Amino acid sequence: MDKSWMHSDRRSKAYEFGVEAFLNFAVENLLTTTHIRCPCVKCVNLKLFGVGIIRDHLYFNGIDQSYKNWTFHGEPWEATTNASRNVEEDDGHSRYSFVSEEIDMDDNDFGDFGSDPYEFANVIGDGDQPVYPGCRKYTKLSALVKLYNLKAKHGMSDVCFTELLILQGDLLPEGNTIPTSMYEAKKTLCALGLSYEKMHACPNDCILYRKEYEDSTNCPTCGISRWKQGKDSILKEGVPAKVVWYFPPIPRFKRMFQSHETAKSLTWHAARKSIDGQMSHPADSPSWKLLDDKWPEFGNEPRNLRLALSSDGFNPHSSLSSRYSCWPVILVTYNLPPWLCMKRKFMMLTLLISGPKQPGNDIDVYLEPLIDDLKSLWVGIRGVYDAHNGEYFTLRAALMWTINDFPTYGNLSGCVVKGYKACPICGDDTPSHRLKNGHKICYIGHRKWLPINHPYRRQRAAFNGKPEYGIPPEPLTGEEVLHMVENGDRVCWKKKSIFFDLEYWKYLPVRHALDVMHIEKNVCDSIIGTLLEIPGKNKDGIAARLDLLNMGVKTDLQPQYGGRRTRLPPGPWNLSRAEKREVCNSFYGMKVPEGYSSNIKNLVSLQDSRLLGLKSHDCHTLMQQLLPVAIRSVLEKPARYAITRLCFFFNAICAKTVDVSKLDKLEEDVVVTLCLLEKYFPPSFFDIMVHLVVHLVREVRLCGPVYFRWMYPFERYMKVLKGYVQNRTRPEGCIAERYIAEEAVEFCTQHLSDVSTVGVPSSQKMGVSKPLSGCTNTEEVLPYIEQHMIHIKTAYPKFRKRTKWLQDKHNSTFIQWLRFKVQSELEEDNNGVPENLR
Repeated sequence: MDKSWMHSDRRSKAYEFGVEAFLNFAVENLLTTTHIRCPCVKCVNLKLFGVGIIRDHLYFNGIDQSYKNWTFHGEPWEATTNASRNVEEDDGHSRYSFVSEEIDMDDNDFGDFGSDPYEFANVIGDGDQPVYPGCRKYTKLSALVKLYNLKAKHGMSDVCFTELLILQGDLLPEGNTIPTSMYEAKKTLCALGLSYEKMHACPNDCILYRKEYEDSTNCPTCGISRWKQGKDSILKEGVPAKVVWYFPPIPRFKRMFQSHETAKSLTWHAARKSIDGQMSHPADSPSWKLLDDKWPEFGNEPRNLRLALSSDGFNPHSSLSSRYSCWPVILVTYNLPPWLCMKRKFMMLTLLISGPKQPGNDIDVYLEPLIDDLKSLWVGIRGVYDAHNGEYFTLRAALMWTINDFPTYGNLSGCVVKGYKACPICGDDTPSHRLKNGHKICYIGHRKWLPINHPYRRQRAAFNGKPEYGIPPEPLTGEEVLHMVENGDRVCWKKKSIFFDLEYWKYLPVRHALDVMHIEKNVCDSIIGTLLEIPGKNKDGIAARLDLLNMGVKTDLQPQYGGRRTRLPPGPWNLSRAEKREVCNSFYGMKVPEGYSSNIKNLVSLQDSRLLGLKSHDCHTLMQQLLPVAIRSVLEKPARYAITRLCFFFNAICAKTVDVSKLDKLEEDVVVTLCLLEKYFPPSFFDIMVHLVVHLVREVRLCGPVYFRWMYPFERYMKVLKGYVQNRTRPEGCIAERYIAEEAVEFCTQHLSDVSTVGVPSSQKMGVSKPLSGCTNTEEVLPYIEQHMIHIKTAYPKFRKRTKWLQDKHNSTFIQWLRFKVQSELEEDNNGVPENLR
């Protein structure tokens, strides 16, 4: 059949005759005139309409010229003709000739939906089948998607969901199309899902059985068998000892561009208006601009993706006594706007490393397939369809940095994260000191970052007993790190990171981001534990005071030996029992808006005068606002001033919009704050987490706002993955199957109307129609304030001097009077003015 009309002008007769021939062909083969897939550039065969609507779409929108084989309209799959692939335009070159050369036509034309395109067509066709005869509100697919969203949102078990489907089927009229079991529902949805790969791995984390080791039965490194050993010590041939679940990211990136709305959002960063001197997105950061400047061909295409990778371990079982550790590897896409890019829907699970033990430094072995795909994405994936622009393009992607807690930072980067050289940014120049009695290493010496003429540099006794003449260390570039690792420098580096296999990795200014969430939590735990003397978290004690004696500093805080006992003089951080009780009562009585944080009252133990069970977000709220309020009347001024400055620093650095002009001042302030803490707190207080605070402003300057680089969204997502586990003996299998089912549901919601998605939750903002308890609702009287102020000034000139009092809209007396005036409808002679205004 002649398809050359697809490339003709839509105003031409050839295009008109071609449209009619196409519609006749579709009706003859599909035997329907009301449920035909629309091949226009906007619908791309994903929506079904009648013949009239399709005709209008083909004239207004144009036909999708990449639709070479009309399989959705009755043409056999094998009948791809050479004529339709090589239609020449006027210039003598085929506009779409690259499609036949660069696209694997048996898979990519259907967006990697599976090997059977008709299965996908049948599932999409369910979108127009009513859930029961005569129903106009729900179709089979939309009802199933909504029900599965409830299952995903509230963590229903498979058995519960099956019983719910059976009940729904009994409640609905006969002839309904609701599946009768979770198995049938998942079979319907998984036809739209993408596949995953199960790779066998050595139990000792030596190799993956892929490429040259695909047929091996024993590990070439340690010699252990590939197969699982049973309880009777007999190998179970064919049953792997360890499995890695790999979810290829390339077909998932392709699917993102097949959604019109998502494809449009992926170029949001290029279309938005940026404000000079303000950073509200990684697109404003120097790291983003470095990729644009160093590789212009990459930066000129706004659809090229910028990615971040995160990995951490979690216990998939409910029992906290279990030591099982499962490690997901997650990708996020920074091309999306801020309100989407860190949401559950756009967090892409790429690897699932099974337990029971964590991979540690051998995690590079499991990252090999992902790194191979990232290499391919950097070179370019040709023939990716953009539904928003209705064209094919070559997709490229770059990994900008990784986001992890500090131990995993060391596993991925290959650097040492404990000992004398624990700071990955300072390297060999890490300011460290071993405490003889505390048996630990402290990281003091932040005076290096002060201006050269600062008075703190010359003070001795208040710090480490020595003047400071050093300069801050310069962070190593990626090229310097690579050179050191390849030349055998193992002082600060344990291995060469697998990420250096990426061509661009060594040029990035920040390759592994410090996690502000864990740094803030550890600093908060240290402060609270020291102030309230919580066992296990208190940085003060006899060992800390003896270290002061050994260092010869802070003589007023050194132990004082008496006849029978040793006395520890109170330090600036010490609180009496009454003061501790007052701090705890302050926390106990705090009330915050709904959704702001957990109930602080539940974390306070008044009996023991301590805070218990602080989670990461609890520490965040304490450091941001609550802690300075609680200590303002109990702690000595020097220590209180230093802690309050540190809280203000974390509050400023976590802002959603960063003012670049204020970063230098912020960096100067945090250095002075750390020096004040050194001055008033014992050296044992300064672990590596406190030291890393000095480097946070540098990363904000290079990478943009903090909330794109902390672990909060990834920790929440791991809680979602943990909720997927229903079979404790196969936790990774549960996660993999539930993940691809939810992936299919998310894809369906993009093409069905009136179906919400669980991956992008709706706003949780509270309404203002009802006041909070204990508050006065001023909304009903504020519209009358200006009117009555003018009336009072006019009718009572002697009150004009009290204008300032009247303008105070939050003055309770004035508001009560206005409410009385409104409710009683005062008469025009104004005899009802209260006595306190006369």
